[in-house]
Amino acid sequence: MTPNEACLNLLGLSRRASKQITGEDLALAAIRNQTAKLVFIASDAGPTTAKKFHDKAQSYDVPVIDTFTKAELNTATGNKRTIYAITEAGFAKKMVAIMTR
Repeated sequence: MTPNEACLNLLGLSRRASKQITGEDLALAAIRNQTAKLVFIASDAGPTTAKKFHDKAQSYDVPVIDTFTKAELNTATGNKRTIYAITEAGFAKKMVAIMTR
């Protein structure tokens, strides 16, 4: 299994465990109130959206993964979203570790 596949599997698992917030407004609120431990931004997100979330995540020291396309993220989670925020520190730590190998 590749690191990308492993990370997407964990993303799907985090959804089933209800440790994920989806959508731009809710994810932005999660970053601001510091419940977001990791943010996924689709690589094919609009430039304005991508910049807004990169800047906000950097301000609040939240790691960002922007490797995956909308289609890959949607397939892993079953949701049609561009932004995902992981709220469980354990999931976030493991995903970051997998993607930085």
